Amino acid sequence: MTLLSEMSFASDDLTGKAAEHLAKLISFDTVSRNPNRPLIDHMADYLGDLGARITILPDETGAKANLVAAFGPKDTAGVVWSGHTDVVPAEEPEWQSNPFVAEVRDGKLYGRGACDMKGFAACAMAVAPQLAAAKLSRPVYLCFSYDEEVGCLGAPAIAEYLKQLPVPPEFAIIGEPSMMKLITGQKGKIAMRAHVTGTAGHSSFAPEHVNAIEFASKAVERISECGKRYELEGPFDQDFTVAHATMLVTMVQGGVATNVTPDSCEFTFELRSISGMEPEQDMKSLLADITCDIVRPMEEKIPGTGIRFEQIFSYPAMGEARNTTGFNRYAHLMPAWGGKVSYGSEGGVFEQIGGIPSVIVGPGSIEQAHKPNEFVELEQLGECLRFLGKVVEFLSEPTP
Repeated sequence: MTLLSEMSFASDDLTGKAAEHLAKLISFDTVSRNPNRPLIDHMADYLGDLGARITILPDETGAKANLVAAFGPKDTAGVVWSGHTDVVPAEEPEWQSNPFVAEVRDGKLYGRGACDMKGFAACAMAVAPQLAAAKLSRPVYLCFSYDEEVGCLGAPAIAEYLKQLPVPPEFAIIGEPSMMKLITGQKGKIAMRAHVTGTAGHSSFAPEHVNAIEFASKAVERISECGKRYELEGPFDQDFTVAHATMLVTMVQGGVATNVTPDSCEFTFELRSISGMEPEQDMKSLLADITCDIVRPMEEKIPGTGIRFEQIFSYPAMGEARNTTGFNRYAHLMPAWGGKVSYGSEGGVFEQIGGIPSVIVGPGSIEQAHKPNEFVELEQLGECLRFLGKVVEFLSEPTP
């Protein structure tokens, strides 16, 4: 194993520069529960020194922030390079190295966030000197957000900011790991939590009580039936690995003892939707049915019991961008098409809130994300650098 600090790269080795940037980014522990502001300040200082127009969009605490770094003119529609700065926890015992210290082994750079998705951010930083030196005909916006991993919480503020520019961007490239394939669709998600309130008592007197787990199970069954309808009836989009929306329960907790009727139960569930659906209306209809058929009998038996639903987060699906002006301007630069993905990204946020058609193109494989010993292949960083470099070269030509 080799620490990045122990490696040497040629002065003109752009992949080496990206690896060095990536090692620095990995060293910031930006697990979503932690502040990301130190990393954002680091990137802002670096890009600002190159001449980028820096805008920092903090959250209400100031501990977390989004970064928008703009190169090029202001009076024409540009392109967004987008990524998130937060990562998932790295507490698994299977890690073979410190997850926040980058290491290279067999052509792979290991560390939490290496592919998801600090690798793309590092490539953007490595290409930034080219952006600064070029006479760009259109602007490039480097946009990096907070808290994508817990519900795309930071991206809406970026999308709103870009939307309010005198000339908003016309296209966005989201650098989620796609093995540098062109991804033209992504599912949306609504994550929900249900709080079920029953009444406690000795289990031998069960008929006198409202069993929270029993009624939770009825609601779980209704959610499962909804998921089965999507599977059988659609709508369908065969470009996805799973060609339809999915709905399922993901966590359940309740009860205190084997001889106590449970007075509480909590479960979480999700709906992953495809573009063209009305997921909010589908969720509203489901909750109305559960309230009518399951909650009402609880309340009639013992007032004060019932089910309270809470939305944890939601983000929209990303639709097809290939028929838009923005995409068509860069279509000849795009890598091979790789279909559509079921994992989430901020592409739908840029599309729905900012009105910016979006695609996903980024280094690394989603198969490595959220796992111990996460890595990105150095060759993938190289492919990403060549792709971004082609975008810079194209925008350096007269009036693309």
